[in-house]
Amino acid sequence: MEKTPFEKDLLDRFLRYVQIDTMSDPHVTDRRPTTAGQMDLLRMVDKELADFGITDRYFDPNGYLIARLPSNLPGGRVVKTIGFMAHVDTADDVMGNGVKPRIIDAYDGKDILLNSQYTLSVEDNPALVDYIGKTLVVTDGTTLLGADDKAGLAIIMSVAKRLVEDHSILHGDVEFIITTDEETGAGMDLFPIKKINSSCCYTLDGGPYGELEAECFNASTVNVTFTGVPFHLGAARGKMVNSVTMATRFIASLPQSESPEATDGRYGYYCAHEIQGTAEKTELTLYLRDFDLDQLKRRINVLVQLGKTIEALFPGGSVTIENKFVYYNMYDTIKKNPQVLEAVRESARTLGIVLHEKVIRGGTDGARLAELGIPAPNIFTGGHNYHSRFEWAALPTMVSAANLVQQIIVYWGGLSG
Repeated sequence: MEKTPFEKDLLDRFLRYVQIDTMSDPHVTDRRPTTAGQMDLLRMVDKELADFGITDRYFDPNGYLIARLPSNLPGGRVVKTIGFMAHVDTADDVMGNGVKPRIIDAYDGKDILLNSQYTLSVEDNPALVDYIGKTLVVTDGTTLLGADDKAGLAIIMSVAKRLVEDHSILHGDVEFIITTDEETGAGMDLFPIKKINSSCCYTLDGGPYGELEAECFNASTVNVTFTGVPFHLGAARGKMVNSVTMATRFIASLPQSESPEATDGRYGYYCAHEIQGTAEKTELTLYLRDFDLDQLKRRINVLVQLGKTIEALFPGGSVTIENKFVYYNMYDTIKKNPQVLEAVRESARTLGIVLHEKVIRGGTDGARLAELGIPAPNIFTGGHNYHSRFEWAALPTMVSAANLVQQIIVYWGGLSG
């Protein structure tokens, strides 16, 4: 089936972007971005924007690209500047490099064989049946796909191209903001906030059709260091304190009912994410999440008290706990600016898109931007099963998201400044 120009541009871009190796590395702390491939994709996107004819661009060496398309409103009418944001990096939950996307043209409604070991089943993915006869993109089963967030990137870039080419689409100043290292939680640490003029910004980092997200977790990363007393194992009685044993006792004491795999909706959790060490010293990283900031602080205090208990159970051993708040619930900023969400709702009504407003059990760069005072809700991009080898993307939903972005731009362009 022949594709419309918008469909073709989106698909071509998406396939091109996902094949660039941009998996970020949460263990790298001394450089930004954490991996070289992210800069490769940023440079590619920067060149594409230049080829469109967008001359107002800022390329930050820390891994940010900001482009501004000037207003084309008649009579010099001035309206608020709005922004759209996506990130180029992919996660490392499964391999995020070496992506080999496969197009399913005119999907037949059956299970999709990814490789001899993995199948994308309709039973586990009932949303597949909504796309019978449509175009999907899947993985080869060895890597994730990278729709998080290269679908969002493709959408932003396709819209930017259309705005440049079609002068009948009236708009105010529009900023396109591309970031790196979002998956590490540190992507906005060095963001050049003074380089943007946006009064609000929409992240294109959501999932299935119609999702609109304006509320996310408050997030904290807790690093726990267990220090033991090593000793020859043959003479260890009464002398040795094993830090590995201390760490495992600590983890076992966390409430299983408050883990990621046991919670959904608005329930927060503790997650033991990474551990390494020896009998002398073991380091543990935990992710804490909660929609209520006071409850997140309570969880941090639980860990502090648990550390003291472990020290009492293992005389001679010590527990050190360090906490870092990673991002905060973006709704605290969005609720002060209700028109930011109304713009999405009204634009969706105009296009006949049915929105499903939900909370994010995670975070986006928009949450970090909201901390800086710029409301930034999150819009769907058509991706499913993020951070897994079973990730897939629906081209029709990518098109719907692009049309929604364009309509949001038209909405703001029609307002008084």
